[in-house]
This record gives sequence, C-alpha cells and structure tokens, in this order.
Amino acid sequence: MSAQGPARPTVPEQGNLEAALADRDMLIRLCLYALDRARSAGVAERIERGLAQVGVTALRPDGEAFDPSRHEAGGTVPVDDPALDGVVAETEVVGFTDRGRLLRAPVVTVYTSA
Repeated sequence: MSAQGPARPTVPEQGNLEAALADRDMLIRLCLYALDRARSAGVAERIERGLAQVGVTALRPDGEAFDPSRHEAGGTVPVDDPALDGVVAETEVVGFTDRGRLLRAPVVTVYTSA
C-alpha cells in the first residue's frame, strides 16, 4: 500500500480492449482449427474443455428438432417412425458458440420419414 492509499485497478484503454478482444477471437479460431485436426481424442477433449472455460460452448444437437437457422444439414437418414422426421440423428461436425454468439453451425444428419 502506498502513502496515497490502496492501488486502484486500472481500466484498459478502449484501443487496448479492442485489441485484446480481437486477439481472443483469433485464438479461439486457432483453437477450433487445431481441434478439427486433432488426431488424439484426449487432445481434442482438452482443447474443448479449455474453450469452455472461456465461454466457448460446443453444440451437439443430437435428438433436437432440425433448425436450418442453427444447424447445417450434411445428410439424411430414412426412418420409419414419423415422430423422428426432422430430428437430428447425429452431429457430423461439432458447432460452437462464444457466449451465445454462433461461431460455427453444427453439421448434422437429419432423420427423414420414408
């Protein structure tokens, strides 16, 4: 403590904040690139956990209704049960959000009635 009292936290200047946010976005994109190419399940899981710790959430909508505004259809699977028509059968490529902002839509396979 100085003679003038406790030190106050510093507030970053606007330019520094914008640069830090741009750096964060770049690092997130780099992590997603590495995640897509990870050959080890353990490495992929670790990257995904690290992203989650900074607010980047994986999207695996298996079992949810297909929504073209949030999902990208990569293929379809015929099904006899009409209740499954339009439901996501599986996630082919994991999607991600950053604190609610869509970074990448998941690519999914969708059930379709035969």
